[in-house]
Amino acid sequence: MNEGNGVPPQRDPERAAGAGAAGTGAAGAGAAGTGAAGTGGAAGAGAAGTGGAAGAEVGDTAWTAPVERPKPLHDPDPYSTPPYGEPGPWAPAPPVQHPAATPAQGTPVPVLGATAPVSPAPGPDTAPPMLGTHTSTPAPESLTPTLGTPTPAPEPPAPLRAPVPGLSGPAEGGGAGERRYDPWGGAHAFGYGPLQQTGAAVPTQERRGGRAKRLALVWTVLVAVVSAGIGGAVGAYVERTGLGDDVRLPQAGGVPAGRAPDSVAGIAARALPSVVTLHVSGAEEAGTGTGFVLDGQGHILTNNHVVEPAGSGGRITVTFSSGETVKAEVVGRDSGYDLAVVQVHGVHGLTPLPLGNSDDVEVGDPVVAIGAPFDLANTVTSGIISAKERPITAGGEKGDGSDVSYVDALQTDAPINPGNSGGPLLDSRAEVIGINSAIRSAGSGSEPKGGQSGSIGLGFAIPVNQAKRVAEELINDGHATHPVIGVTLDMGYTGDGARIDSRSAGGGPAVTEGGPGARAGLEAGDVITEVDSERVHSGEELIVKIRAHRPGDRLRLSVERDGAERRVSLVLGASAHN
Repeated sequence: MNEGNGVPPQRDPERAAGAGAAGTGAAGAGAAGTGAAGTGGAAGAGAAGTGGAAGAEVGDTAWTAPVERPKPLHDPDPYSTPPYGEPGPWAPAPPVQHPAATPAQGTPVPVLGATAPVSPAPGPDTAPPMLGTHTSTPAPESLTPTLGTPTPAPEPPAPLRAPVPGLSGPAEGGGAGERRYDPWGGAHAFGYGPLQQTGAAVPTQERRGGRAKRLALVWTVLVAVVSAGIGGAVGAYVERTGLGDDVRLPQAGGVPAGRAPDSVAGIAARALPSVVTLHVSGAEEAGTGTGFVLDGQGHILTNNHVVEPAGSGGRITVTFSSGETVKAEVVGRDSGYDLAVVQVHGVHGLTPLPLGNSDDVEVGDPVVAIGAPFDLANTVTSGIISAKERPITAGGEKGDGSDVSYVDALQTDAPINPGNSGGPLLDSRAEVIGINSAIRSAGSGSEPKGGQSGSIGLGFAIPVNQAKRVAEELINDGHATHPVIGVTLDMGYTGDGARIDSRSAGGGPAVTEGGPGARAGLEAGDVITEVDSERVHSGEELIVKIRAHRPGDRLRLSVERDGAERRVSLVLGASAHN
């Protein structure tokens, strides 16, 4: 029996019986001269039989070509999956396989360093080998023996490494380095070491540790970003919906402390320290008004009708924006201009308000009014200049005309109410351009139960150019001069223009002898229709136009007499009383 090719008969008695029959046929074939180069299938079958032997000619017999291997009924298994081996109709059912059993093709896998098993002694049923028969393992089909000389199979080279469990030996016809998958080969069935799914080697412990750290860092950053986004969204939702026990109302952030100098806030911040509130009390009445500081000596400008209730024995107190209150006394006042100057003593660090130029004011300019409407001190309102040179008359409660004031006023829509009288009207540079003096009310000027009417957007201020001249005269002389033309006007005339009356109030001539009118040739009954090319519609308007000038100014008048119109020129005179 060939060493290493026998199969123990106890493994599969049924397969062993069949194999023995095949072996008998093989022996006969050998006697016929097929020799040692019989087909691998027959040789294998003979080896599997009990006592079967491979036939061979005597060594000196000429070598014959190997018999062609019978073609199987179907293509061989390319993977040679055990335990089937070479397919064929005669192949029995596969036996139960166990680890370390005979691999495919019936060839045992040699173990490095193991001793080859010794062939059992030939028994009575065992055919002795024929003379000249080589008992070594048949050579692979790929090797061609020398003609007439049986060539022993070359011994396989020693493996470079120890066999790996789970890998079978070289397949028939395959290369020596090929290894086949063995499902019972354990964890190393695919190679010599543990492999990943990609076929790359498993990283070392250090590489795995570095990769784990990088992965942990990425996850930490990702979780932090997501958590921050979720937290912000939840916080915004909670704040917007007001979740929680207490209500928290949103509030805008702070604004810069400073303000533009030409803004209302900037103008008010500069002017308020110089604005004062006056409280006047007399024997019969009391009132409240406003004034502002003219100089460092304590002079304060206000309206005449504010201080008039005090008379000669009344009391006037001045309260500054800081809250300090002191007594004041009248320096001079004029009912025709509705201006008065009072003075305080013992007050230091006063800040005068700068005076502007009312002739430069244009309609639409922004203005700010400061006063104490209804005794609400330091009230600031704003508006624009609505009109210029608006002739107004105020007062007249006495009935004799001595308290009537004639003003060529600046009109403004800045709210002005009772208590604002005497306060400053400021431009965008915080300079005084007018003194708030009168308002036009919707009613009769008074309301039931002693109330006073308020602003309807029609306020009037004395132009500062006129107020400046009057204030200087009141401080320096104690009284102010009025420009006059030296005629008496008919205040009841209903026609268009200002008509010169026939007689004066005292019964004398209506045109004063030697006065400006007489020198210009004016006569009783003349109707004055224009002053410096500006139309005049009534006697009040003529007075307002004249009061807007200084004594000594020259005026050009248009005069109608007996249906004819002529122009005259005169120089204004001065009067020390209304």
